[in-house]
Amino acid sequence: MNRLFLFYAALGTTLSVTLAATLIFSSTAFSKDSALPFQVTAIAEFDEPWAMTFLPDGKLLVTEKAGRLLLVSQNGDIGKEIAGLPSIAYGGQGGLGDIILHPNYADNGLVYISYAESGGSGKFGAVVARAKLEFDAQGQGALKALEVIWKQSPKVKGKGHYGHRMAFDAQGYLFISSGERQKFDPAQDMTGNLGKIIRLHDDGSVPDDNPFVKDGDITNQIWSSGHRNPLGLAFDKQGRLWNTEMGPLHGDELNLVKRAKDYGYPTVSNGDHYSGKKIPDHATRPEFEAPKTWWKPTIAPAELIYYSGEMFADWQGSFLIAGLKPKAIIRVAVDGDSAKEVERFSMGARIREIEQGPDGAIWVLEDGSGAQLLKLWR
Repeated sequence: MNRLFLFYAALGTTLSVTLAATLIFSSTAFSKDSALPFQVTAIAEFDEPWAMTFLPDGKLLVTEKAGRLLLVSQNGDIGKEIAGLPSIAYGGQGGLGDIILHPNYADNGLVYISYAESGGSGKFGAVVARAKLEFDAQGQGALKALEVIWKQSPKVKGKGHYGHRMAFDAQGYLFISSGERQKFDPAQDMTGNLGKIIRLHDDGSVPDDNPFVKDGDITNQIWSSGHRNPLGLAFDKQGRLWNTEMGPLHGDELNLVKRAKDYGYPTVSNGDHYSGKKIPDHATRPEFEAPKTWWKPTIAPAELIYYSGEMFADWQGSFLIAGLKPKAIIRVAVDGDSAKEVERFSMGARIREIEQGPDGAIWVLEDGSGAQLLKLWR
């Protein structure tokens, strides 16, 4: 029986019939009389999943933080682990992270993975590598000719705020989110790439039109600065880059990421430090780029997608954000440069990842141990 059913059943008869109908799973899907505006089918279960992406044949690649890459069919069949992963530093917020396909995957078979690696002396940093994904006659997959194309610099002590989400734009440039690793000041230090959004060619080389390319060294990678823990990247229909970003204590952000802009952390934030020390709000320092919308209390935003499918036609042009803290999916409507939360759907579990499927269905990964892969559909 589904664990959410057991949880809500344990609350006893104090739940109203309406609330029960809204929150209780059946063994495979929400009840037909659920208040949610979609059906939810549980597909498979994973241990600390972090990311997923669809292959051209409709199967999914799913990462687990501890260092497993799995091929999964849409009916929930999980194949053998994909071989050829590098050594991964698992612990804290670190481990195997994002996975995306090269825009020309159908021709070159290239996939990109992000993960944490050790630098020795108790220091760690995020890495992006690319490899060719090959399958043998028995369907066993392996990563071949893996090469590291980017690293966080400097490596620092601690195991938090790696960021390491990736996205390709329509021109084939690779964007990478790099967290400030819970060190605050690196987000404003232009001699390193912590607390930044990075823009590269698909092979990791630096485009000659990057905003700080004349500064050389690591600075030439930087597209934008002043970021804290950016855990989501997505392009909208106009080709504009947006990111979700965890604030310190509250103040989570949805940003329109612009060339060469500074988003202010830790100088400004609409949240405050966990110690209780106040941080000036964005409104006090207009020279920094302010978020298009922000949250207090926190939603602890993870990945986001820009929805473009037909299945949820009324959501076209909206962002859907994976909410860890409220255990919800948050829908944000965009009007030009403005953005606003318009709906929130309680899912009963922390939501780590969200993707749009080939047919317009929405696929969701819960967070943590025993996390479910869910398909949302109409």
